[in-house]
Amino acid sequence: MSERIRDVMTTNPEMLPESTIVREAAETMRANDIGDVVVVDDNGAISGILTDRDIVVRVVAEGRDPRATRIGDIASRELTAVSPDDPVDRAVLLMRERAIRRLPVVDKGKPVVSSASATWRSTAIRIRRSPTSPQPPRISRSR
Repeated sequence: MSERIRDVMTTNPEMLPESTIVREAAETMRANDIGDVVVVDDNGAISGILTDRDIVVRVVAEGRDPRATRIGDIASRELTAVSPDDPVDRAVLLMRERAIRRLPVVDKGKPVVSSASATWRSTAIRIRRSPTSPQPPRISRSR
């Protein structure tokens, strides 16, 4: 049987609300030695992913103030997600096809729940970017 997402995913990645300012998100990334945070809306649903690259390209390079810019305004919103029960091969294929390095792990549209704490948690996997292939279906969240 092939390896499943739940076998390789990072559990309990950092999650921040959309209202968090960019400076706080950058400090969280530095403190935890990570390059991304999961952005959640007021209901705890994943609304985007914010990467260190997003901060550089959408804040620093555009001359925006990181002390005033909200992460909900700059996070990557068009997401491709996987289920904990998906095979790892599917995640690799999606990452190649989309030329992405991070995938949120969701179950029935919600972040994976942590049975240990009984609270909503998000999980993400990171697999090295590979050459692109044909386009897979995409999930996105409209605002």
